[in-house]
Amino acid sequence: MVLSAKRLWIGIAGVASHCAIAGVAIAGIVAIQIDRLKQPSISLLTPQQAEQQERSRLNLLSKTPSFGFDNLIAGWTFLNFIQYYGDVPARQATGFSLSPEYFDIITRRDPRFVESYLFLSGTVSHQMGKPELGLKLMQRGIDTLSPQMHPRAFTLWRWRGMDQILLLGDLPGAARSFDMTAKWATDTEGYKQFAPNFQETADFLRTNPEIRWVRFQAWSLVYQDATSGGDRFTRDRARRELLKLGAIEQTNKKGETIFIPSKALQQPKAK
Repeated sequence: MVLSAKRLWIGIAGVASHCAIAGVAIAGIVAIQIDRLKQPSISLLTPQQAEQQERSRLNLLSKTPSFGFDNLIAGWTFLNFIQYYGDVPARQATGFSLSPEYFDIITRRDPRFVESYLFLSGTVSHQMGKPELGLKLMQRGIDTLSPQMHPRAFTLWRWRGMDQILLLGDLPGAARSFDMTAKWATDTEGYKQFAPNFQETADFLRTNPEIRWVRFQAWSLVYQDATSGGDRFTRDRARRELLKLGAIEQTNKKGETIFIPSKALQQPKAK
C-alpha cells in the first residue's frame, strides 16, 4: 500500500492548499461531531458491524435533500472518507468496499471538487481494481468542469489517462485523454508550460509502446493491497488480469500466492 499511501498524502497536501476546501472542511468537522453524538460508539462495534452501519448512513445521505448545500455535503462526505480510508485495522478486515458509495455522493453533489478525484483514482481504480467504475465517476467532473472553472481541472484527464494505461491497457483512449490534458493545461494560466509534456505523452502512446511490464507492476500492487485487506473480489480481479498479462502464479515458502513475470513480461531495457 506504499504507492497508494503516497498518492493519498500528495492529495491531502493539494486539498489543504485551497482556502475554499478548508472552509468546507471546517464546516464538515462540525457536522461530523454533531453526527457522532447521534451514533453509538464505533469502538463497540466489530469492523463488519461498523462497515454495515456506515453503508446504511451513506445510503441515507445519498437520498437526503441538500437544500442548496451540495458542496457542504460533498466536503463532509470526503472528510468521512478520509477517516474511513485511514482506519487501517478496519480496512484490513473489510477492505475498501464503501469507496464507490463515498465517491458517488461526492461526484454527484459536487462534480467540480477537483481534489477528490485523485483519491477516487487511487481507491476505486487502483486499490479496488475497478478502473471502469473509476472512469465512470470521473466522467462526471469532466462533463462539468472546464479550464476556466478550476486551474487544475486538467488533472482529471491526466488521472483518467493514467488509469487507462496502467489498469486497462487502453493506449488509444489514454492518448486521447492526454490530448485533452494538454489542451486544458494550455488554457490554464500557470500550467501552460506543462502542456508540451502532456502532448508528447499522447504522441508517444500512439506509437503503441510496450507497457505490459508497467501494467504487471500496477496489478501486482492491486493484488497485494486486496490480499492484505481481505478483499476477495478485488484480489480475484487482479489475479485474472495478471494471468492475462502472462504472469506466472506460484506459492512461496510461506504458503502465499505470488506472481512473477514471465520472459515476455521482463522489464524492457532502456533505449
